[in-house]
Amino acid sequence: MTPDRPTATPDDVVGALRGRLVVSCQAREGEPLHGPAHMTAMALSALDGGAAGLRLEGPADVAAVRAVTGVPIIGLWKVGAAPVYITPTMDAVHAVADAGADIVAVDGTGRPRPDGSTFADVVRAVHGIPGRLVMADVATLAQGRAAEAAGADLVGSTLSGYTGPGRPPAGPDLTLVGELAAALSVPVVAEGRIATAEQAAEALLRGATTVVVGGAITRPASITARFAAALDSARTALVAQEGAR
Repeated sequence: MTPDRPTATPDDVVGALRGRLVVSCQAREGEPLHGPAHMTAMALSALDGGAAGLRLEGPADVAAVRAVTGVPIIGLWKVGAAPVYITPTMDAVHAVADAGADIVAVDGTGRPRPDGSTFADVVRAVHGIPGRLVMADVATLAQGRAAEAAGADLVGSTLSGYTGPGRPPAGPDLTLVGELAAALSVPVVAEGRIATAEQAAEALLRGATTVVVGGAITRPASITARFAAALDSARTALVAQEGAR
């Protein structure tokens, strides 16, 4: 069941995030940081650094972090390997909400959900719980418009670059962030491949209500790999220079 705490109003939740940073604390099964204890420590570290909210994956992590902080939590549950895997079933929706997420993030692309439910079903279920909001993770402006029309409380650029046949681009889709902000009346969440503080600030300048940053902050293996690769390249260049002498 949801932990016993004062129920925040939707305006409270959005207001706490407006113009501020949300840190996504997630670790895949098999990674050293996987599990509620590690993610709780990561979340508290992010809050110490100035984050205003958190994005967490799985009911166990949501519940563990909810027990130690009252900041807004965007909760989701990645289930299965189908194209729609972000909180893809009504069971997953209820589990994330019951664990204490203020905002339940779901795939908002309009693709078929594995259990046959619709985005409108999600909205009705979540809005039936006091203080809970629905965030639609989308990939295009058209999907954002449709999600807002279906009752989404927030729309995120999360899935841009991840629904096509090709590999995602290297950087964030700030163009989509600006398009969503200009077209929608609900808050827009900039999320996806935001790797630098400058990109986060630019997302806000383009109209995002709040900005979610994940791997650039909370995935030490990926961060380390980037530095290691840079040094590998530099070392190769040095060897080449020595050989040319």
